[in-house]
Amino acid sequence: MRFAVSCCIVFCTATAFAQGFPAKPVHVVVAFSPGGVTDVIARAVGAKLSELWREPVVVENRAGANGSIAAALVAKAPPDGHVLLVHSAGFATNAVLAANLAFDPLQDLAAVAPLGAQPQVLVVAPSSGIASVEALIARARAAPGMLHYGSAGIGSGAHLNGEKFRLATGIDVVHVPYKGGAEAIQDTIAGRLDFTFNTLTLALPHLRDGKLLALGVSSARRTALLPQVPTIADAGVPGFEYSFWNGLWAPAATPPAVLDRIAADVARAIAAPDLAERLAKLGAEPMHLSREEFARFVRAEIEDAARITRAAGIQAR
Repeated sequence: MRFAVSCCIVFCTATAFAQGFPAKPVHVVVAFSPGGVTDVIARAVGAKLSELWREPVVVENRAGANGSIAAALVAKAPPDGHVLLVHSAGFATNAVLAANLAFDPLQDLAAVAPLGAQPQVLVVAPSSGIASVEALIARARAAPGMLHYGSAGIGSGAHLNGEKFRLATGIDVVHVPYKGGAEAIQDTIAGRLDFTFNTLTLALPHLRDGKLLALGVSSARRTALLPQVPTIADAGVPGFEYSFWNGLWAPAATPPAVLDRIAADVARAIAAPDLAERLAKLGAEPMHLSREEFARFVRAEIEDAARITRAAGIQAR
């Protein structure tokens, strides 16, 4: 009887806490620099959550170490839902490659909700003279170790995508890590990089003004935003596929009722017509996953990242 009463008290307390959330401004810590897709999506979703919660949602960028700096900060934050992390597919790779993390990605952070997924696009500068995936592969094979590609950092989604491409094609290219995808885009435009895999969000403006040329998209199907651009699989690398995703995490000890409330409100925000339209224009597609399903998805992505990094010979750092 006492146990039942205690459980009831705990449940009612947790429910009341969730109903009172948020009680103050919510800080969303973005794992990458301003201007990248993770930052853009975090700010778009944060603005809608602010409307739903009637509390400010303050977005802060803590770039570095492929998101480990931001993740460590959130892992050690008070577990009340008022400090959240927005990270990317790089979360999975970082869990595999970062040897001395100040936190445990699965034990110290709770996966709350996905924010969307989108293909990455393989881009070059028009001045490169490379006009197709096949031409890029041919140039790389003709000059082993001479071509450079950039990403948002070691273990980032673009890095994993680039290594999958390297393994699938058998080419020898050099990876150059940056703090964010925007920097890799700019150096590709300037000719300091030969190519990069990047998100549609960052690449589209430069594709539209002719500063970049798209060779292929990494998804299984063409994207409506670039209907003329083939998939990389159709452009000469059969079976190639990679999707870049973003998600939301909280400190692991955050009450489940609060996590459920946040997850439900994120789903409401993303389903709102105005935000759904904005995300679609960024090339982001919704991921309809419950909190538990998203947690399982993250675990599976970590397992996949482990397989790819082993095959690519990427060493823990």
